[in-house]
Amino acid sequence: MLDSTRYAIIGADLRDIPELEEKLKKCNMNTQLPTLLIAECVLVYMTPEQSTNLLKWAAKSFETAMFINYEQVNMDDRFGQIMIENLRRRQCDLAGVETCKSLESQKERLLSSGWASASAIDMMELYSKLPRAEVSRIESLEFLDEMELLEQLMQHYCLCWATKGGSELG
Repeated sequence: MLDSTRYAIIGADLRDIPELEEKLKKCNMNTQLPTLLIAECVLVYMTPEQSTNLLKWAAKSFETAMFINYEQVNMDDRFGQIMIENLRRRQCDLAGVETCKSLESQKERLLSSGWASASAIDMMELYSKLPRAEVSRIESLEFLDEMELLEQLMQHYCLCWATKGGSELG
């Protein structure tokens, strides 16, 4: 654990909410302050019940909060099934993959966990919304000869966000 007056880093098993809460309280976490929670390919490794418990705890615990999640999506199609099979061969099981069926299922998971609003976008759509100059800059960093494969991959990851309390979150 690293704890200072302005910053704290803790290690915790996100499936164990009481332990997580205890560690956060030791760091003087103030649930009254607007809080940003970020998860990157975390929830998919938890069972749906475990991730739901975490999402409900977060929605209930913070007065004003935003949750941002980067995770797999569209896992029911052939490309998604191949991704799952490849990970299984490496003994990497996606215990929560059933919640990653669609953008709609991603949003519904957040809303049913107590978040007031939720949105989701796949990474290909997000990429297409970037300013053209930025896309050119990104694409000049490394030659992409498999653009179709990149597009398929980006259609299988999404950015989801949910908010609760206060219009100051934008």
